[in-house]
Amino acid sequence: MGRPIRRLPTAGQWGRLARFAAVGGVNTVTFYLCYLPLHRVLPYFAAYTAGFLVSLTGSFFLNTYFTYRTRPSWRKFLLFPLTQVTNYAVQSAGLVALVSWCGLNSTVAPLLAALLAIPFTYLVSRRILLPGHRKAAADAPGPGGSPDQTAPSPPVRSNEPA
Repeated sequence: MGRPIRRLPTAGQWGRLARFAAVGGVNTVTFYLCYLPLHRVLPYFAAYTAGFLVSLTGSFFLNTYFTYRTRPSWRKFLLFPLTQVTNYAVQSAGLVALVSWCGLNSTVAPLLAALLAIPFTYLVSRRILLPGHRKAAADAPGPGGSPDQTAPSPPVRSNEPA
């Protein structure tokens, strides 16, 4: 038949995206607060790696409890680094495109590329931390008692007798 009707993001979805961005800010500060003191006693790459792992772990728990309001699991924890792979890939591609194709200053381009990566990283993290979000969202009543994501499907008709 037809495709499901897509609705604009709800206030709750915008709130979740805002919480995701806030967690990203906390994650950046956490990384830097770990990196700076460790850099005084460790080689820079060891300090970077330790800061990255601490902030990644913190980001997982903040996103699990605060952004998506779900329970952590080992499976989610082990898949969560894929969000960073996505973030790196999108930021890298964005950086090259902004500098090489758009002629943007290479000092400003990484900041814009980081902003461009937020929706992609958000989608991957949502997929990992809320693996059944599509089915759950379609089954859960939204405002007014109707499902949030899709319009109801018409009944399937069969030529066979009942």
